[in-house]
Amino acid sequence: MSLDTIDVALGARSYQVRIGQGLLGQAAEHIAPLLHRKKVAVITDDTVAALHLMTLASALEARGITMTALTVPAGESTKGWAQLARATEWLLEQKIERRDVVVALGGGVVGDLIGFASAILRRGVRFVQIPTTLLAQVDSSVGGKTGINTPQGKNLVGAFHQPSLVLADIDVLGTLAPRDFLAGYGEVVKYGLLGDASFYDWLETKAPTMAKGDAALRQYAVKRSVEMKAGIVSRDETEEGERALLNLGHTFCHALEKATGYGDRLLHGEGVAIGCTLAFELSQRLGLCSQEAPSRVRAHLRAMGMKVDLADIAGDLPGAEALLALMGQDKKVVDGKLRFILARGIGEAFVASDVPSDVVLGVLRDALRGRG
Repeated sequence: MSLDTIDVALGARSYQVRIGQGLLGQAAEHIAPLLHRKKVAVITDDTVAALHLMTLASALEARGITMTALTVPAGESTKGWAQLARATEWLLEQKIERRDVVVALGGGVVGDLIGFASAILRRGVRFVQIPTTLLAQVDSSVGGKTGINTPQGKNLVGAFHQPSLVLADIDVLGTLAPRDFLAGYGEVVKYGLLGDASFYDWLETKAPTMAKGDAALRQYAVKRSVEMKAGIVSRDETEEGERALLNLGHTFCHALEKATGYGDRLLHGEGVAIGCTLAFELSQRLGLCSQEAPSRVRAHLRAMGMKVDLADIAGDLPGAEALLALMGQDKKVVDGKLRFILARGIGEAFVASDVPSDVVLGVLRDALRGRG
């Protein structure tokens, strides 16, 4: 398969997302043109290090590039103050200068954490994203959103700091556990739902085969997702308008993630999938879309073997009022009003800031009733 290259057009801060097979082993030739001196600092997590760090180290060594590496614990709990301080201080110990390059090798947690560390180190050093999960390849590695979680909520502390390059190696997706691959699929399907009905049609037909391991289908799904995100980010880098559409399902998702403790009970992409079904349900109750639309979303996600409803989340959940209160801490609150991404149909999402809370409560109550 050939290499797909997608430009994220942001003037002087433009960069490319390169998607293909075997890119990890070829990383040095892609990174070398960015380097002022033959040295990089790589930060990854325990799980990814065991699978992929040696491949990257060998590739860099073959080009005469010196690599130092720090490994952080895997999991969402790493995305906090403690590991941010550890990573930033380690980079200073490695004498990383502003013209050097930091490499984030891992999923969304590593990308967000190390992107933020790069943003604040010496008031901004360059970094390269090498995303190793489907979720990171199609979403979090592109667009420059970096940050950490706090006790008050998810991603409430961070910065916009664009990478210099993103290398998405389709082959590394083969090392993901099925659950992790499907969690990433929650973000893939979001792109079809928010703005490309024909892509959603394609996913309904092709995604089951893609999930089983078809590399060509995986590459197309990543390419189309990144094309959509790159276009939106180029037009609205700091989420003044259109970029908010990328948060389809996320207002529900972030509340559910906080309620479940940002752990293995609910992975981010699983929360996005559930959030998308709830957003379409809310849209239908507000008379915005047909009854068929939420049913179609639910049926496809079920066919993929994904979490679809609140009933699919193990353990206890707070009541509807408490979940609504958690949504109030979301970054998408403007002037104290919750903003939801709603839909007039599949591929037709829009931002709504005047959603009646009693209708949201009704959707949540019914969804929680389904758990009983």
